[in-house]
Amino acid sequence: MKRREFIQNHATSLATIALGQTILLTPDTAEAGILDFLRGTPKLYGQRKEVRRANGKGRKKNDYSKATITKGVCLNCSTVCGIQGYVIDGKLVKIGGNPEDPNNGKSLCAKGQSGTTINNYADRILYPMKRVGARGEGKWQRITWDEAYGMIAPRIKKAMDEGKPEEVAIQIGRSRIGEEMTRFLNAIGSPSLFNHRALCSSNKRAANYVSLGETDWESGDFERAKYILNFGANFYEAHQGAIHAAKRIIRGRYDNGAKLITVDVRMSNTAGRSDEWLCPRPGTDGALALAMGNTIITAGKHDAKWLNTWSNINAEELAKWIAPYTPEWAAGLSGIAAEDIRRIALEFAAAAPRAIAFTNRGSGAHYNGFNADRAVILLNAIVGSIGKEGGYCYGEEPTRVPPRVFPQPQPIPPAPKATSLIENPPEWPLANKWQRMKVGQIVYQGIKEGRGKMQVYFSYCVATPQTWPEGRSLTVEVLSDEKLIPFHVCSDIVYSEQAHYADLILPDATYTERWGFDTRNNMELRDYVTLRQPIVQPPAECVSFVDSMIEIGKRISPETAKYFNFKNHEDWLRQRCGAFGKRAEVKGPSGTAADGFAYMREHGVWQDMSKPKYYDLYNWELSEAQLAGTRVEGNNILRKNAAGKEVIVGLMVDGKARRGFATPSRKFSVYHEDIEQAAKDRKFTEDGGKGMPTYFPIPTHEKMSEEMLHLITFKWNVHTQGRTQSQKFLTEIVHHNPMWIHTDRANQLGIKTGDLVEITTYRPHGHAMKEGAGQVLGKAQITAYVTEGIHPRTVAVSNTLGNFFHGRAATAQRGRRGASAGWDNTIETEDQDLVDDIWWDARKGGTGSGYNINAILPIQPAPLVGMQGWYDTVCTLRKV
Repeated sequence: MKRREFIQNHATSLATIALGQTILLTPDTAEAGILDFLRGTPKLYGQRKEVRRANGKGRKKNDYSKATITKGVCLNCSTVCGIQGYVIDGKLVKIGGNPEDPNNGKSLCAKGQSGTTINNYADRILYPMKRVGARGEGKWQRITWDEAYGMIAPRIKKAMDEGKPEEVAIQIGRSRIGEEMTRFLNAIGSPSLFNHRALCSSNKRAANYVSLGETDWESGDFERAKYILNFGANFYEAHQGAIHAAKRIIRGRYDNGAKLITVDVRMSNTAGRSDEWLCPRPGTDGALALAMGNTIITAGKHDAKWLNTWSNINAEELAKWIAPYTPEWAAGLSGIAAEDIRRIALEFAAAAPRAIAFTNRGSGAHYNGFNADRAVILLNAIVGSIGKEGGYCYGEEPTRVPPRVFPQPQPIPPAPKATSLIENPPEWPLANKWQRMKVGQIVYQGIKEGRGKMQVYFSYCVATPQTWPEGRSLTVEVLSDEKLIPFHVCSDIVYSEQAHYADLILPDATYTERWGFDTRNNMELRDYVTLRQPIVQPPAECVSFVDSMIEIGKRISPETAKYFNFKNHEDWLRQRCGAFGKRAEVKGPSGTAADGFAYMREHGVWQDMSKPKYYDLYNWELSEAQLAGTRVEGNNILRKNAAGKEVIVGLMVDGKARRGFATPSRKFSVYHEDIEQAAKDRKFTEDGGKGMPTYFPIPTHEKMSEEMLHLITFKWNVHTQGRTQSQKFLTEIVHHNPMWIHTDRANQLGIKTGDLVEITTYRPHGHAMKEGAGQVLGKAQITAYVTEGIHPRTVAVSNTLGNFFHGRAATAQRGRRGASAGWDNTIETEDQDLVDDIWWDARKGGTGSGYNINAILPIQPAPLVGMQGWYDTVCTLRKV
């Protein structure tokens, strides 16, 4: 049926999608608008037309004294701030920070405050729908939940009966329901949970695990620091944990006199607010860190006692190893003057132990990023600031809900025996060494090559055609192929690019409409857990994906049903809080056990106050109970493990039994034998195969011609991957992402701000992905923004924009809604802002919805760990 005929025939009935009715959700309108925009020469900035009601006059103000306040947890980014929602007459009208949350307290960023616009988004999905046309055609039929579950459960049972449970997989973005999805997959025997760690932060996480042994994320004691050395983190804007870190760094700088140095190839908001900004050549952060370590040791400003006690490479050995990495050597690679490297290194050492060197994607999202981040962490060890007040701190259980406090309901399904070459690819042996970090960007390539088959493929909280490298090419090719993915179930809030290629769409609940536990590293250095609970109820037939998994698990078979012995997700959490209610801090005034679930609902957060803060965690004394069954040999405290092998569980220091680090040697790991062995096994020789945080150049960068430039991406403070563009106020703030280019290179090419430029990208050179190296990958036309706030050989384009779907706010399509999955005037009424006020609509003279730069970025996993080399792409430019 033609779109025009469909709308004519069903215009009157679209006010409410009847059960069994068909709806057409083709991308032609939005996509055509974006493609026209990309081919044209739009103005750099659109002129807003003042069509909004004058100053909001006539709008009723909210009386917050009449609001019901409910605690919850934000999920507009991965920082998971504690929130409290204000509800008046059943509508969520305001979101603020939870004062009891130890990380953010009352503070909340623009993304968090925008959460009120998600629930009643006029283009939202409200009903389960099954595909009735060709995949990607956009033709859907509304069905019941019973029909939806009836389509899913038998297919999963079939895979299990065939002995192929691994052919049931879940692909996720920022889910925050890892325990729930793991239980579901374990119940059916599948290991195939594909996360996005390799596209986000796996080099950083692996570097922390290698060095410290038990955490993937540091908790810098910033407000007590005197010197903060930042490699590639943009915490004033978009760093994971941004608001947590930013508020403490501000205190540290203005109340404690701390100096902030930022190393970044682009003048981010953080770089612009630092005391100094170093702008090195991309991919040379590790060289800078090693040269700074060399400077500190050569000047005798290192903490030799700490290294000799707590490092597995002592001070003398470290001095010999780091000797070649001089400031002059690093200056030749990075372009940062040797005298500046020396000065900053010695300033850092002088401030120790109240000194912190830390990282994020700017240093880690490279082919050599794993070693770069290890080198930065090493700086903290060299000056003895690990675990100190004002130093580089960490905790015991920073990123998981402690089962000792909130045990999971029994029985718990066993770990799967099945394996998956896609979930655990041998080319990247360290990807899943310390936690399941996967190599998510190679999933579609693996499916296409037949490394693993799919029978049932779930996607949740992810929009891979938009956010994955090569998303609009390889990703769409595989998602469109019913032979490769026979059955695709997508749980989503809006009609995304992921949903467009599904066979079944499950309308999900938002984070303010569902349940869940959550936790991050606590900047106050204590274990803590937050509760996500419904602030409002989900509209129409929207159901949390966890509740969907519980229902599916019950329907597959009696064997799987026994692992879901609870009514729903709320009941699951209530059971987990049973033991929690007996803790001392939760008990009622009479000393009797309290209702732990009620406690969490009231406060929204729990902190473990039974232990001291995690300062000097490695130096904590072991108790008699912890020493039971151990023996001492030299300085090592040994215990037999389950396999009967003796392992080191602590150290004797100054005559006392100490905890040590949770590494194999119980010492800070400069050297790690697992890295050396993995490099040898994979014949990876770039780093010398010595297990040390050696610097090695990025192969693609080594082969760059003079005309080539580095292409990097970055995040705005109001957007998160593919999740926020449907939120109208955030997209009104940022909907345009021109290409940043340095003045010098722009002058050479005759490019001025607002000019249309064609970018051509090339496939990378590297260890594991060699096919087509150096060949053209893709082209895009984009407007230019000329600035001196970027490295002269680098161009930058922000990600997250350039939607083909996600509704009118995301696609810059002003006007009344047409065919929409969420069209139901009795549930979600029309939004006049979307009708009148999308002033960035390209058809009305605006800049449109931006550019999807990921579409022309190559898949390029780093060696050993598999982190996506987002910042290793090279390109050429041509003025159009």
